[in-house]
Amino acid sequence: MKKRMYSLILIGTIVMSLYPELSYAHSGRTDSSGGHNCSQKSINKGLCTGYHSHNSGTSSSTSSSSSSPSTSQQHDKDCSDFSSYDEVVAYWNAKGYTKEYDPERLDGFGNVVDDGIPCEAPGSYDLTKINHSQAQQDENDRTTGEQDGYHAGQEAGYAGTSSKDVEFSTDGSDAYKSGYTTGYENGYAEGQEKLDQEKQSANQEGYNDGLNGEELDVSNQYSNHEELFRAYESGYGQAVEELAVKREQEAYETGLKDGRNDQEEKSQVYQEERYEEAYRKGLKEGRAELKNTYSSLGYEAAFNELKANPSYEKEHYNDWFKEGFGENLDREREADAAYEQGLIGEEYNRADDVQISKEMYSHYYDKGRAIYEEKQRENTRNTSLFIGTAMTGWLGRRFYVAKKMVR
Repeated sequence: MKKRMYSLILIGTIVMSLYPELSYAHSGRTDSSGGHNCSQKSINKGLCTGYHSHNSGTSSSTSSSSSSPSTSQQHDKDCSDFSSYDEVVAYWNAKGYTKEYDPERLDGFGNVVDDGIPCEAPGSYDLTKINHSQAQQDENDRTTGEQDGYHAGQEAGYAGTSSKDVEFSTDGSDAYKSGYTTGYENGYAEGQEKLDQEKQSANQEGYNDGLNGEELDVSNQYSNHEELFRAYESGYGQAVEELAVKREQEAYETGLKDGRNDQEEKSQVYQEERYEEAYRKGLKEGRAELKNTYSSLGYEAAFNELKANPSYEKEHYNDWFKEGFGENLDREREADAAYEQGLIGEEYNRADDVQISKEMYSHYYDKGRAIYEEKQRENTRNTSLFIGTAMTGWLGRRFYVAKKMVR
């Protein structure tokens, strides 16, 4: 009996040495093909469904560098051994397993192609938690791309570079490119906002320097940034122009005053043509106002005086007076009306809206009336002469008839 037992042990030992894969069949949980049916417990946990393979029917070599038969026997786990998928991931991450390094074949569980995802992940699970998974790699690439893009965008935005002129990175994975684009846009907006704020400060500082009459300093703190220096220069130029406009107005008002006062010599001399031109403009307008004053006096006088007879101290005042006197067309129109009224023999009638004085109206009426009366007298004389001639002819005719009858 003992001899038979020893024979069976010897035969078993020889078989196991010739077919070692039979001794490594998942510690009794997998068949010789490396698979087994999913337990109800694992199905309930969502870890697997039906029959599936752990090693696709292949056996591990005793000389494998990744694991040895003794290690597999001691540590090999099945997906059904875990109480939750988080526990699966924790075990996978702790072991440092990857798509390429998976001695316990958790990655191939239920899948034809290894994808770096152990067992079967629930559909809503965050795959980025799984070390070395594609989802985690994409997330890392996206984060790196977003950081790189942010710094590049912030620099471009602060430099004032148009976002349309930027070529986004074409290197790296799609996740990296996507992150880079997002990061660039965010960084560009922040860089541009920072630039806008500093441009406002530079503009205000330039404006203040311009108002204070300081020389434009091309080597100031903004000289190394073109956009900021332009803002500073713009503020400075605005202040300088405002001061120039103010001085120009002052020169104009000075000229206006000199013109109104008929001042022959300038009260102030200007070196810059801009201010000199403003002074001349004011001077011309001031003298025009002065001339209009004397012309208006002459115009008004024409309603009351028959002749212009000014006696001002300056001759050109008298000339302006006479000019206004002669330009009074209302005076001429009303004087002609008064004259016509008298000329046609109408009764004297000066309307209330007539501007010339009563004396002047009467003067022109009387001139017309005098002519009218003279014509009347002449007509009377002509009528008398005609009647006398007619009577003389009639009497002569009667005398001739009487004389003939006597004979």
